[in-house]
Amino acid sequence: MSIDENSRSLNFVEQAIEQDNQTSRFQDQVITRFPPEPNGYLHIGHAKSICLNFGIAQRYGGHCNLRFDDTNPTREDTEYVQSIETDVQWLGFSWPGQSCYASDYFGQLFEWAIQLIDQGQAYVCDLTPEKTREYRGTLTQPGRNSPNRDRSPKENKDLFNRMRNGEFPDGSRTLRARIDMASPNINLRDPVMYRILHATHHRTGDNWCIYPMYDFTHGQSDSIEGVTHSICTMEFENHRPLYDWYLQTLGVYHPQQIEFARLNLSHTVLSKRKLIELVEQGHVDGWDDPRMPTLCGLRRRGYTPASIRHFCERIGVAKYDSLVDISWLEQAVREDLNQSARRAMVVMDPVKLIIDNYPEGQSESLEAVNNPEDPSAGKRQIPFSRELYIERSDFQENPPKKYHRLYPGKEVRLRYAYLVTCTECVKDPETGEITEVHCTYDPQTRGGSAPDGRKVRGTIHWVSAGHAAECTIRLYDHLFATPDPLEDGEDKDYREHINPQALTVLDDARLEPDLLSAKPGDHYQFERVGYFCVDSEDSEPGKPVFNRTATLRDRWSKVQKKSK
Repeated sequence: MSIDENSRSLNFVEQAIEQDNQTSRFQDQVITRFPPEPNGYLHIGHAKSICLNFGIAQRYGGHCNLRFDDTNPTREDTEYVQSIETDVQWLGFSWPGQSCYASDYFGQLFEWAIQLIDQGQAYVCDLTPEKTREYRGTLTQPGRNSPNRDRSPKENKDLFNRMRNGEFPDGSRTLRARIDMASPNINLRDPVMYRILHATHHRTGDNWCIYPMYDFTHGQSDSIEGVTHSICTMEFENHRPLYDWYLQTLGVYHPQQIEFARLNLSHTVLSKRKLIELVEQGHVDGWDDPRMPTLCGLRRRGYTPASIRHFCERIGVAKYDSLVDISWLEQAVREDLNQSARRAMVVMDPVKLIIDNYPEGQSESLEAVNNPEDPSAGKRQIPFSRELYIERSDFQENPPKKYHRLYPGKEVRLRYAYLVTCTECVKDPETGEITEVHCTYDPQTRGGSAPDGRKVRGTIHWVSAGHAAECTIRLYDHLFATPDPLEDGEDKDYREHINPQALTVLDDARLEPDLLSAKPGDHYQFERVGYFCVDSEDSEPGKPVFNRTATLRDRWSKVQKKSK
């Protein structure tokens, strides 16, 4: 499934790198970085950036730094640092040496701030945050100069050092760059470089009470690390002039910033604020809930690293936002698991099938293929007996046309076993529910083929009732019932679109006995049903809980077509 590196066309990021290599702008080096803020868990949108940044570096023989943008101590935690490192490694990527941190550069950033003050290009401002926004102007109106804009470098340096020493309360003063309050780019209207925040940092403790803003941290951190190509999402395009201004004004090494469109995925949300709401309000069971688009949620659901990398490769890199249908992601995992997942027979909604002419008390072992796509996976033995469980939906007393499963008088094939013919069914006298289906079997058809060559349409799966084990199965579906939960606008509640069928729990499923030894993280294709994995949190030895990763086919597209 991987794209042929020699045949595919270059995306615009690669084209830019190729051009830089032709001119030896960075001495043919390619060094990228992935700079998450450690204030939450990574999601599928971050995976696109991870695959792009690490993938580009690998392709050109360079490396990618994992750098934590830890400049806001009130929102960040080592828990998130550890989860991010785990997720990046799980996706199959590594970085040289230890992880980098913006906090590693606090000392250098402070010195550079002093440099800008000495150059007359930074000043301490006493405006409140509200007044700062008011003075900034609008997209159609220029801003106004701060009353403190013309302070002398000497006064600014004194005040900034006193900010550093903790003499002023939170929010009382900021350090701002002195650029142009009339600039059409609002980001250049004397942006804030430092704010006062008396808070304990997860790495530096209480050593600092002033913290740099992202725009003052990002480019300089890139410069310190020798990054050649700083690949960001499109919302930073308007920030690029500021990125360039800081580096040019400081006179330091200058990387190239390149922007790409972030991932928008259907039937979910990727806003960190909205994901927090879903968790805190109990709409999901934590950040690793398999309904969540977080990498830990996708991992728990059964998505493989290869499937996510292939998905990111297939959707490509663009300059313009678009909504990618989640079926692309689901198809990627289907293709990967089809090649690697062991097959098994599991009955979700069981009803008993009794073979009246099969000897009572007898059982036998039948041979089943573990994975038809992988001969090295070998075969397994499954028990067969007089009484079996089949899916309730595989029998109908009065079937519709083109129904090729069991009904009175109908002959079908039992997977890996025999041809059977339905003779009757037994119902509960009170409810009318079918409790037993009776049939006869042809003992000459072991393995599923008839010696007389008769053709039989319809094959169903089963498990031996006397050998079957019970288990819990969780059928996960799309978190939101509508493709774009945000299409109604910010004034509407996106949570109204939460899919009530996003989780269905089955407690009476029956499975092959060997599956009781399945371990957390093991992947299976339940024949005729879908792809599943053993839950990593709630499974116990001998009591696996299975999560549905994906259906065998994209049923949602069919449902949507019918509704149009």
